[in-house]
Amino acid sequence: MLPWDKQKNKWLVPLIIAAIVAALTGSTVYSLALPVNAAAAGDTVVVVIPPGMTTKAIGELLDSKGLLRSAALFRAVVSIEGAGGKLQAGEYVFSKAMTAREIVGKLVRGETGYRQFTIPEGFTIDQIAALLESQNIVPAAKFKAYAAGAVPYDYINPAANVKYKSEGFLFPDTYRISSGTGEEQIFKMMAAQFDRQFTPAMRSRAAELGLSVRQVVILASLVEKEAQQAKERPVIAGVFLGRLKQEMPLQSCATIQYILGYAKPELTVQDTELPSPYNTYRNMGLPPGPIASPGLAAIQAVLYPAATDYLYFVAGKDGSHVFSRTYEEHLAAIDQVSN
Repeated sequence: MLPWDKQKNKWLVPLIIAAIVAALTGSTVYSLALPVNAAAAGDTVVVVIPPGMTTKAIGELLDSKGLLRSAALFRAVVSIEGAGGKLQAGEYVFSKAMTAREIVGKLVRGETGYRQFTIPEGFTIDQIAALLESQNIVPAAKFKAYAAGAVPYDYINPAANVKYKSEGFLFPDTYRISSGTGEEQIFKMMAAQFDRQFTPAMRSRAAELGLSVRQVVILASLVEKEAQQAKERPVIAGVFLGRLKQEMPLQSCATIQYILGYAKPELTVQDTELPSPYNTYRNMGLPPGPIASPGLAAIQAVLYPAATDYLYFVAGKDGSHVFSRTYEEHLAAIDQVSN
């Protein structure tokens, strides 16, 4: 063995270490482009990353799910990408065809596998579309274009002069969808939820009352928009049914607001004269379709209305209503709530 010349070889050790690091780094960078199984693009795995989980623990979890070549590689990628402390909690859907770098990128961007949105009771299709767009789920225009002509169930039986054939039949609820779900799938999901919620027992009850499913939903949509207090829903439903029985116009302010496209606080006489099949001041009977998506409580109010001889109601400033039996009482009630 030749003697070691410290002076001559003092830079040799650092060069050897640098070469080793470069080789390892090159190997790691190469591994970034290699998925566990490139042929498994359709093989997905759901992984829940809880808040506060360390990078080491995340790597071990992903490795246990068969998504990584090694947990150590994952930590190396996080370091190289400068992603330490940036991995976001949530429920993710990963493919085994994804590389470690792609997985880290998805965790940094917080691209969780599922989205959630809530449709409140009383929303119209226009409002639903706007909400979906505001949450970057689908463009409003695309949702409305599909909704304009979609009729997923025969009982919807739309009239010819409605804006959206399935208005009122998209059930207000909280929905969970996977990333990339389109307008058609979302629409059908909400319609299917209505179909489940409007049970066979409810359909039988509607038949007992001599009402079709569509007629129930139309009336329930009026109740949903008129009633601001839960206890008043069955009473308002009773008023509308009583007016229909006596062949009186429904005179629902909510139908005028539907024509206008917004909730106008106070309607004018001119508003009640607007030419529209939805104008229940000018036209007898029900409007051609629902004016919103009613919730279960409003639907139940129509199926089980209060037994009442009230034929009029007017809203007070607190949202409650004063109910009257005669037109003279109604005029006095209007004066009462106006003062």
